[in-house]
Amino acid sequence: MPIDLTQTSSFDYFLPQELIAQDPVEPRDSARLLVIRKGTKSFEHNIFRDIKDYLRPGDLLVLNDTRVLPARVEGIKKYGGAKTEVFFLRADQQTANKWTALVKPGHKLPVNSIVSINDKIDIIIGEKLEDGIRNIYFPMGCDPLEIIHEYGTTPLPHYITDSHSDAEEYQTVYSKIEKENSVASPTAGLHFTQELLDEISEMGIDKTFITLQVGLGTFRPVKTDDISKHIMHSEICEIGNESAEKIFRAKCEKRRVVAVGTTVVRTLETFAETYGTIKPGVLDTNLFIRPGFKFKVVDALITNFHLPKSTLLMLVAAFAGYDTIMDAYREAVRNKYRFFSFGDATFIY
Repeated sequence: MPIDLTQTSSFDYFLPQELIAQDPVEPRDSARLLVIRKGTKSFEHNIFRDIKDYLRPGDLLVLNDTRVLPARVEGIKKYGGAKTEVFFLRADQQTANKWTALVKPGHKLPVNSIVSINDKIDIIIGEKLEDGIRNIYFPMGCDPLEIIHEYGTTPLPHYITDSHSDAEEYQTVYSKIEKENSVASPTAGLHFTQELLDEISEMGIDKTFITLQVGLGTFRPVKTDDISKHIMHSEICEIGNESAEKIFRAKCEKRRVVAVGTTVVRTLETFAETYGTIKPGVLDTNLFIRPGFKFKVVDALITNFHLPKSTLLMLVAAFAGYDTIMDAYREAVRNKYRFFSFGDATFIY
């Protein structure tokens, strides 16, 4: 009986709990690398620093330079004393003192509840939006980012239950402080050291940067049986002038565009879908890439192993071929690869 690729259940796989990585490896580029050739069942086992063996002079490496915001802030409900957690998601583009966030415990925080942060700053828990998201209002005249930086901690994914990692280990070595606007790391890039990037450049391989502000939408579980009914939350993505020129030129010259991570894939393919080409700009993307999608820009992909039934697993299945990816994941489980954010990597070409 043929697999129905419109059903979420088709993207499930068995993963032993002990294969979910709780800490990064050191050095970063000593993670394992499963090399996957699109549309085949040909796999090679290697170490990430040997990614150099699979890159070619003339390739263009595209990386997401976003940085993770210390978005998790603890506080106390001003009247009642209940401990609260505010997970800041995104600044409002029109109102300076307004953000969106997830709050816990939400049922104890009705609209207009006041939460005190460190007995110094009072914020107002505002209207309820979809999926449990709330509007949050800071005092007028203050800088919300300064408050978040002073009192917040870097959020780690829920499946990292016993990590003692330093927060900096959840940042890529090329993240930019001025791009500190994500709630999760673009984790494919965690495997790069600066030394490895320098060696790659010396091989005649160019690199450039885009920005996608990683939000919860990327990691929200697919709760519908029918994949087409799943709605992606929007995320802001940006391509600057120099990067747009490099990517456009690479495609014109038929050189490979190698995306480092699914956030880069979604950014590049969003711009191509919107404009028919790559040009500078800022867009909101809710692009849901799943089997049947026609890729216009990305030729090869570096990415980690993704959760069962997730939109990211669907994306890599669209890129490599469903049978190829599901076999690759079974191969990774058999060989005890480490999964998810702090886990091992794949190179798909």
